Amino acid sequence: MKQRLHPVEILLMLTAALLLTSGAVALHTQSELADKVVRLHVLANSDSEEDQALKLKVRDAVLAQASETLRGVTGREEACRRLTALLPELEKTAREVIAANGYAYGVRVELAETSFPTKTYDGFALPAGEYLALRVLIGEAAGQNWWCVVFPPLCTAAASDVPTVALDAGLTDQEVALITEADEGYVSIHFKTNPNTERGKLLMDSLILGLTEIEHSYNNRYLTVKVKEV
Repeated sequence: MKQRLHPVEILLMLTAALLLTSGAVALHTQSELADKVVRLHVLANSDSEEDQALKLKVRDAVLAQASETLRGVTGREEACRRLTALLPELEKTAREVIAANGYAYGVRVELAETSFPTKTYDGFALPAGEYLALRVLIGEAAGQNWWCVVFPPLCTAAASDVPTVALDAGLTDQEVALITEADEGYVSIHFKTNPNTERGKLLMDSLILGLTEIEHSYNNRYLTVKVKEV
């Protein structure tokens, strides 16, 4: 005798397949996105209040100089060429800021592939993954760090201008939707089963349990479960 799947099992299998497919698409989009941006990563000497304040001063000076050099650039390849040539000057600028504030810390500025967590900024967010980054390492580089994007100049753009700045730098509509969460929305699921019955409650509880498990397995990377009584 053939074993028949319970409707709850079928529903959870279909939901998991849909979410995993969406996750694969999102992962592919993140990889393509990483090929078009250069992140900024500034690491403080330590977590002391003074070192954290110094980090922000160094960040401001480096970001201003890098942004001026990248003005008018419309592609990452050109951005990388200009930043590579500018590295000695950026390091000099960072050293001058550190010295002007009474510190003798060493500093290193480099372009390097770096692993980033998902980060949310004013007007946009970038998914977790590997990105090329302009890294500024102050002293021991053991303190809390500051992350953003140096190309396109999203960190210096107003939130409302982020889509335009990103498109001008060569990002696709899909990639812009990914970072601005313009494609974020709700999936509505309707059941013929009365949710107030024992079977209905079992169906809803099983669905929420399955979705929550997927949510936690991927660290909220592709799915956030929100339950609301209506």
